[in-house]
Amino acid sequence: MRIFAALCVIAGLCTAAHAEKRIFIIANNADGYGVDRCLASGASCGAAVATAYCQSRAFVKAASFRKIDREEITGGVPSTNGTAARDEFVAIECLR
Repeated sequence: MRIFAALCVIAGLCTAAHAEKRIFIIANNADGYGVDRCLASGASCGAAVATAYCQSRAFVKAASFRKIDREEITGGVPSTNGTAARDEFVAIECLR
């Protein structure tokens, strides 16, 4: 019985270690999410906005979110609409 319990615990840890994570880079002025008001500014609504963004992409929740500089982005830089906030981006780490 102890061996069975130990295997269950180990299997649970292995499953948790393989949880899918993805980081999304979005422009500060992304329409419809309140990124500029909540995430980029650090307002208290940030966690709810980040989770809503993750859930809209079939993830369960947001693990973290933060403002990032353009220089931190590797690969393609998200397009913006030319507003004053065009060079500001937010990274949201989503978990599945």
